Amino acid sequence: MIRIQDYSFKNKRVLLRVDYNVPLNEQFEITDTARIDASLPTLRKILDDGGSIILMSHLGRPKGKDPKCSLEHILNYLREVTKATVLFAGDCIGAEVESKVKALQPGQILLLENVRFYKEETDGNVEFARQLASYGDVYVNDAFATAHRAHATTAVIAQFFPKDKMFGFLMQKEIDELNKVMNSPKHPFTAILGGSKISTKIDIINNLLPKVDNLILGGGMNYTMHKALGGQVGKSLVEDEMLDVARGILKTAKEKNVNIYMSVDSITSDRFGNDAYRRIYPTNAIPAEMEGMDIGPQTALNYRDVIMNSSTILWNGPMGVFEFDLFSNGTFMVADAVAAATKKGAFSLVGGGDSVAAVHKFKMEGDVSYISTAGGAMLEFCEGRQLPGITCIMDE
Repeated sequence: MIRIQDYSFKNKRVLLRVDYNVPLNEQFEITDTARIDASLPTLRKILDDGGSIILMSHLGRPKGKDPKCSLEHILNYLREVTKATVLFAGDCIGAEVESKVKALQPGQILLLENVRFYKEETDGNVEFARQLASYGDVYVNDAFATAHRAHATTAVIAQFFPKDKMFGFLMQKEIDELNKVMNSPKHPFTAILGGSKISTKIDIINNLLPKVDNLILGGGMNYTMHKALGGQVGKSLVEDEMLDVARGILKTAKEKNVNIYMSVDSITSDRFGNDAYRRIYPTNAIPAEMEGMDIGPQTALNYRDVIMNSSTILWNGPMGVFEFDLFSNGTFMVADAVAAATKKGAFSLVGGGDSVAAVHKFKMEGDVSYISTAGGAMLEFCEGRQLPGITCIMDE
């Protein structure tokens, strides 16, 4: 497999798939530039080599050609950070694009319009991919966040570049760091899994149990677990259909000598909101009218002890409804513990939209080893699945 650092892009037109699905405010201003910033090393390598770039990305989930999802909204920022000539095509296929591609000079960038304006993108249409492929000499995939999608520009297109396809620096880094955690972790290895439902995390739990020493649970999963053990969890979120699965997880963990840590106390309330009524109860004894919103203070201390004695840490998912300040302390305490363990020498990887949002909220971006740019793709990687955006590059 070709590695980008070993390839010369001189006089090459490079079809580069990036993930510029960035958040925009009502004025269509970018509110978080992280995904664009993360692609800059790949852009600079190609431009410094003397190549030109044809950028492909999606933005949002448009139904047809929706101006609100136009990539033209990111054009000014892209020009600012690349210091390059960045041109824009009002479409991603057709005569206008062909003309602009032919006129593209080394050192220049052509940003194509949102590829999801065509349903052929998400359908994985071969002819759509073939037309896009005709614009470039080389295909580079640097969009890890879409690697789990078998879309035209993320997977199908690679077949048209049998000798000239590779990962960008970001994609390569994501794969390397996740492999480090999943395949060669230093022990003790602790996984912290939050989120509301066991059903969305069962695959990653099953894949992690043979690998980890400790599994810390946050969010709504705790209430399903406690109910499965006979506890009273009030109005807390519970998946009744997953009670047997929860008991199975505990049984498997015991067989594999994995320590599972659940909340022993919970911050509860009778409703959502920053002015809500709060009380602390044992997680297995929550009154009928109350709902668990966050891990309690004793749980946070218990989790901190485990995290601080870990050498490898994987964190995916918050501890509670951290969007509300009243219920954010548990997630903050876990983030602070991960940061402290990292400072002490542990390797920490944080991924998933809510976990990353929490790290940003608490301004701890520089205090962990690696922050993944992906949500679903990272989760599927950790579940042990084959991702189309990876396999299409690695297949020879």
